[in-house]
Amino acid sequence: MEESLACLLFVLWLRFVVPTFLILIIILLALAAMGASLGLRERYVKLLLKVFEYGQRKIKKAEMRNHGIKIETDYDGEDKPDSSNFQMSNGSNTVISREGVQLVPNPEQMKGSIPRNRSFNTFQTEFKLDDAMHFIKAGVEAIIEDEVTKRFTAEEIRSWNLLTRTNKNYHYISLRLTILWGLGFLLRYFLLLPSRILITFIGVGWLVMCTALIGCIPEGRVKRFLYWHVSLMCFRVLGRAFSAIVTYHNRENRAKGGGICVANHTSPIDVVILASDNCYALVGQRQGGFLGVLQRALARATSHIWFERFEMKDRAVVTKRLSEHVEDPEKLPILIFPEGTCINNTSVMMFKKGSFEVGGTIYPAAIKYDSKFGDAFWNSSQQGYVHYLLMMMTSWAIVCDVWYLPPMTRQPEESAIDFANRVKAEISRQGGLVDLMWDGQLKRMKVKTEWKEQQQVEYSKRLKIQ
Repeated sequence: MEESLACLLFVLWLRFVVPTFLILIIILLALAAMGASLGLRERYVKLLLKVFEYGQRKIKKAEMRNHGIKIETDYDGEDKPDSSNFQMSNGSNTVISREGVQLVPNPEQMKGSIPRNRSFNTFQTEFKLDDAMHFIKAGVEAIIEDEVTKRFTAEEIRSWNLLTRTNKNYHYISLRLTILWGLGFLLRYFLLLPSRILITFIGVGWLVMCTALIGCIPEGRVKRFLYWHVSLMCFRVLGRAFSAIVTYHNRENRAKGGGICVANHTSPIDVVILASDNCYALVGQRQGGFLGVLQRALARATSHIWFERFEMKDRAVVTKRLSEHVEDPEKLPILIFPEGTCINNTSVMMFKKGSFEVGGTIYPAAIKYDSKFGDAFWNSSQQGYVHYLLMMMTSWAIVCDVWYLPPMTRQPEESAIDFANRVKAEISRQGGLVDLMWDGQLKRMKVKTEWKEQQQVEYSKRLKIQ
């Protein structure tokens, strides 16, 4: 009897559920390829926000109970907490507050601490321990929690999003919240994940097949036209594999042929986000595995710039290849992430000057992800690419804004470093990100000697003997 019932359910599943699921996937992919949408993702996100708000209220009530605050019940049977004097913890992983703190204090801050003009004799008699307190304080803070290292860890969200990728186990607070988290787990792993994996395979397969066919067409206007539309179509389909909801601002400032689009870097998904709205020539190191398949497929259809590992270390080779590409206005605009590594979308770190030396017009773009629905940051030093993709596909969605900034050109007397810093400042301002001077490669390497020497020079200026 049980075996017959199981067979019947399996047949019904194959006959009705699977065909319906496949038809829905095909419809969604067709809409994605055309850049259209039924608005289901937007409604899905609005529903998630209501669920998050409900969960946040439950968490707040639990924390108030832990603090001994009385919670009254209103006429509708709902808890009515007296939260007038209660501040809820926001889940931040920041240990030290650095409001107004600088590693090298402002001269105005030092007034009254260290006399500006002193002789050797007065220095011997008037030196006080608190002359060095600004630097000792900054040094101790850097040991506990420096402003660079925390840029390479996932940022703690202010309100829980029913994912267990935080430092607190919120789903154990109440029975209702546990049930809600369990339903979300089933939705993400047994419905969203399989459908997203299927969409990824379809998108990659379609990309490989289309680029192989385009590669057989001679160079010319027809080939460029076909690749433009195929690229947009394929990347939009791949964006659906993460339920990407992107809002593009100031689209009239999108990069044009012969230019260079530079953007802050959070994730490999950045390429999918930007390439879903414009067509680019990509730059990067040749990879193996899954990324290598995509690189070889794209290289068949148009001129991308892939470097071998030994070439990436040769600045002259990189600059020459980029210059040759920029000089041809018929080629696609180049997409570059000058930070050279992924940052957790809270800041913008030092831009490498190479892409600002080749000439041409720079088209800045600022990308800001909404971490409430899923953290797009890839910590490449701790996560493999497959692990990272699994985390993205089991998130609720990838929601972000992209701002295209007005094109910028290098001024006659401006150095490449100053130009890079000017572009970086505009991107960080528009995206609401912190503008940092530090090199993102500190994620993998030690601090350069010149950086240490710079701090020593600044400190010596405070103790200069006349």
